[in-house]
Amino acid sequence: VQLQASGGGLVQAGGSLRLSCEARTFGRYNIGWFRQAPGQEREFVVVISRDGGRTYYTDSVKGRFTISKNNAENTVYLQMNNLKPEDTAVYFCAASIGDLLPTRGVFYSYWGQGTQVTVSS
Repeated sequence: VQLQASGGGLVQAGGSLRLSCEARTFGRYNIGWFRQAPGQEREFVVVISRDGGRTYYTDSVKGRFTISKNNAENTVYLQMNNLKPEDTAVYFCAASIGDLLPTRGVFYSYWGQGTQVTVSS
């Protein structure tokens, strides 16, 4: 499956952005978001199950980020509110198959290109 991430940009601290991840079909896949800041390792952000009924967030974004899935539109959204400078990174969406919601990138079979999110202080 080919994934297309979009929606990144430059925003001031406290602002909001909404990222989108599109594909031809999401019905079979759990969709995760990861991010990678310059000089740092890729970091798990959040994952949503294939039916949209389960989610899992990394602690640093809980209460600020919300993931949602629209299977009819074949799109996963990541609403990011109250952004902080430490959220600055390239954000990637990825797809995995199975019942578990993986937090490690090795369990994702498909990756989209990244979209840059920059939060200024």
